[in-house]
Amino acid sequence: MNHRITQLFNIKYPIIQGGMVWNSGWKLASAVSNAGGLGLIGAGSMYPNVLREHIQKCAKATNKPFGVNVPMLYPNIEEIMQIIVEEGVKIVFTSAGNPKIWTSFLQEKGIKVVHVVSSVKFAVKSELAGVDAVVAEGFEAGGHNGREETTTLTLIPMVKEKVKIPVIAAGGIATGRGMLAAMVLGANGVQIGSRFVASVEASSHINFKEEVVKTQDGDTYLTLKELAPARLIKNQFFNELQELYKQKPTVEQVREKLGKGRAKKGMFEGDLENGELEIGQIAGLIHEIKPAAEIVEEIIEEFNEVKASFC
Repeated sequence: MNHRITQLFNIKYPIIQGGMVWNSGWKLASAVSNAGGLGLIGAGSMYPNVLREHIQKCAKATNKPFGVNVPMLYPNIEEIMQIIVEEGVKIVFTSAGNPKIWTSFLQEKGIKVVHVVSSVKFAVKSELAGVDAVVAEGFEAGGHNGREETTTLTLIPMVKEKVKIPVIAAGGIATGRGMLAAMVLGANGVQIGSRFVASVEASSHINFKEEVVKTQDGDTYLTLKELAPARLIKNQFFNELQELYKQKPTVEQVREKLGKGRAKKGMFEGDLENGELEIGQIAGLIHEIKPAAEIVEEIIEEFNEVKASFC
């Protein structure tokens, strides 16, 4: 296994579980860490006091490294970062913002910092900001996505060519074959989100998990580009949104249609018609809800088998 990532985080396998809103609570993060990967708690859907509770429960559930994913566009960012420091978290993944703002502050506290990017430009800026590694996330990914629409297949080698820090591939990876392909392209590890949504331990609603398993090729679409681009499963809300777009709405009209709590309604509360259902294109390869440990084991087994077949 790639030593740059396993040594950086002191983990067995270079597999990072994405810190996804409404999906990545302490149960999933601790399960992935116990299985040899790096589990991440998704702070984006948590109030500060809830995040503190998840960190504390995760620390009790595993003696292995785990981290927190922090989208920097969310409110209460100062309080969230202070909680992370107070609770002794040693790994933070930041996204949706300027990595310069918090990297030095966190590293001075002995915390490893990784920033999520969707382009070569921001990978280079992240390296200059001093981060320990970058996640290069391609257009295939679920949830909030980059505006560049660069696919993982092209993004990884281009980022690898321009930066010296470790590169973690994300977007469209859910299998051992996908992991091997990303590492052949130059990635030092992989971040996997969608596959872990369909896990027993994910904090998302069972309705959403089952919908992910049903999702096929072409059932997701990147939309809401005026606000924050998001890849969603097509449902009633999505169809209503597309009808609105035919009328050439203003940004404010799109924001009004989205409203508040739409992602929570879909992924956490299980409203499959009126909620936002964020998932990646790779959902077409996800056919079963399984424990996170089994998912990690299957990915590693397939990775090793496929790799051996080329030797």
